[in-house]
Amino acid sequence: MGETRTDAQRLSDLLSAGHRLVTIHTAEEGEAVEAVLDAAHGARLPCYRWTRTDGLGDASLASGPADEQTARPEAALAAVRNLPQAAVFVMCDLLAHLTDPLALRAARDALTHVSLMGGHLVLVDAAGDLPLPLVTHASTFELSMPDREELEQIAKSTLRSFQNGGGLNIDLRKSAWGALVDNLAGLSRRHARQLVGEVVALDRALTDDDVDALVERKRELLSSSGPLEFVRAPTSMDSIGGMANLKRWLEERARSFDDSAEAFGITPPRGVLLLGVQGAGKSLCAKAIATAWRRPLLRLDAGGLYDRYVGESEKRLRDALHQAERMSPVVLWIDEIEKAFASAAAQSTDGGLSKRMFGALLTWMQDHREPVFLVATANDIAALPPELIRKGRFDEIFFVDLPGDAARRQIWTVHLEKRGRDVAKFDLDALVAASAGYSGAEIEQAVLGSLHRAFASGKEPDTAMLAEVTRASPPLSVTMEEKIGELRAWATGRCVPAE
Repeated sequence: MGETRTDAQRLSDLLSAGHRLVTIHTAEEGEAVEAVLDAAHGARLPCYRWTRTDGLGDASLASGPADEQTARPEAALAAVRNLPQAAVFVMCDLLAHLTDPLALRAARDALTHVSLMGGHLVLVDAAGDLPLPLVTHASTFELSMPDREELEQIAKSTLRSFQNGGGLNIDLRKSAWGALVDNLAGLSRRHARQLVGEVVALDRALTDDDVDALVERKRELLSSSGPLEFVRAPTSMDSIGGMANLKRWLEERARSFDDSAEAFGITPPRGVLLLGVQGAGKSLCAKAIATAWRRPLLRLDAGGLYDRYVGESEKRLRDALHQAERMSPVVLWIDEIEKAFASAAAQSTDGGLSKRMFGALLTWMQDHREPVFLVATANDIAALPPELIRKGRFDEIFFVDLPGDAARRQIWTVHLEKRGRDVAKFDLDALVAASAGYSGAEIEQAVLGSLHRAFASGKEPDTAMLAEVTRASPPLSVTMEEKIGELRAWATGRCVPAE
């Protein structure tokens, strides 16, 4: 592999190829302007920077007096048009002003002049769309994210600054340090420095526990209203009842992403499909994977992908998958995948949209190289396209059945302790017997229902109350017995039991 090229080098290539209008969409304005300035110097061209507050000035100067004469966008663009030499002009937050016809006209005239002179116009904006008259002239440039080596250097330099500023206690295992650096992936350089600083600032110490704290802060930082949603996973595998086979599978592959595993000849796992009874714990399995591997959990809201405009839905899916790659290493969870691509398994009723979306997902599953582990959950086998469940799409297909006796005992223990009850005061054998055929979700609801009843009557819940509340609500295994039987029959010999 060749040496990784810097943003300035890649941008210099773009300018050398004759691209006269370049757009950079980023919140990291400082990094973008620095890359443009370096590229301009490499091309031996003067570089000017414009903002609404400072006007047009020399980009190489860190600060300077504001030029009121070129503060207005149309005035700045007129100054660009009057400069009788080739130059690079980096305009910050200009897009918002191009809704004004006068400013748009000035931008078009400035671009014509810049092109004739052999210069370049670079627009740096955190948000906004390029007006249609400029779209065909523009080339998009994307700032690179720091790779693992750079992130490790950023983390070390941040820690050194704390040590130099009054001492820092570092008590971190090598594996935990690797996990911390891995979980900085998907962050900008500024955010990486910020998060490392935050986890050590309060106690001026760095320990294994700070890895989980960093993952949580990353989740908060990157949460958005888009189709990708960060999901909080349990802090310990002990809080997840049952799933013995799945837990063993995860434990065996916990180090599969290390460099030593690759040298051993191991290919990192890429994903699992979880089939099973509704409410039996498939969602909890997705969280278990994120917990076991100490990775952030991203949930893809498939319903948020669909748009009425032609081509927009596919673009949203591609953008969401690309965003997951940039945030890697992560666990990407698609819940009830059969509903997300319902028409892909049958005669299309949506003009082929679901089939195209499904095809885009399959292509990504086959081709992506970033450490994104896909977890897909499904309740309805009949609605799944055959291409999804053929061998090779997933590393394994697990069947999540209703919990057995041992798993139900553990589930009762988890939910009683979670709500501050002493498990020793309850007859777990009786509760296990009373909840035969119940899912983990139904057992949790029985605990909650008992607490409500006990609170209303002014006393503590006991075994008899828990058993009574449990039996009062028939489980899904009774109300949907035939469908669950069909699901179990299909899974026999085709799936690995999660329990």
